[in-house]
Amino acid sequence: MQLFYAAASPFVRKVMVTLHETEQLDDVELVDATGTPLDASDMPTAHNPLGKIPALTRKDGPAIYDSRVICRFLDARAAAGLYPDRSLWETLTLEATADGIMDAAVLMVYEARCRPENMQSIDWVDGQWDKIGRALDAVTTRWMSHLAGPLDMGQIAMACALGYLDFRHDDRAWRKGHDALDDWFAAFAQRDSMQATRP
Repeated sequence: MQLFYAAASPFVRKVMVTLHETEQLDDVELVDATGTPLDASDMPTAHNPLGKIPALTRKDGPAIYDSRVICRFLDARAAAGLYPDRSLWETLTLEATADGIMDAAVLMVYEARCRPENMQSIDWVDGQWDKIGRALDAVTTRWMSHLAGPLDMGQIAMACALGYLDFRHDDRAWRKGHDALDDWFAAFAQRDSMQATRP
């Protein structure tokens, strides 16, 4: 299998953490791919027509893409139990919440990186951060008991989302008002899989 990736992507990191946690890293060849919505020339468009990463090629079928699809595939391949039946909908919802945080955080980066300065909208960027803030509030009030449970994909996704906030938006101080989430992340970030995938 080949994984088209860029180490700075939080969606790629989610897949990489999953590969580490399920002991499948040696089964995958990593292929560098970088680009933006304005320039997909170096992205794996032959494998993902959307021109986005991660994308995973397989010997027994067409390439698959979107980190949620890839992680679900890797979990099934290893029978790792990262999408447990007993809490499937909670795990999927927490993963979707984390992916939404990543989406908004990446869009904030693209606004500064891809648009001319005179066309950038601070209100739009702040609107993305408002989404992140609401999601962090929801995780703090609704999901801490889930995060404290056995390892699953919701935890992996949330840790990668928070790591990306540290990486790209540290000045926004996401930890303020989210002490329990901060404590959880500090412990989770010590996992070997997280240490090995830091951008």
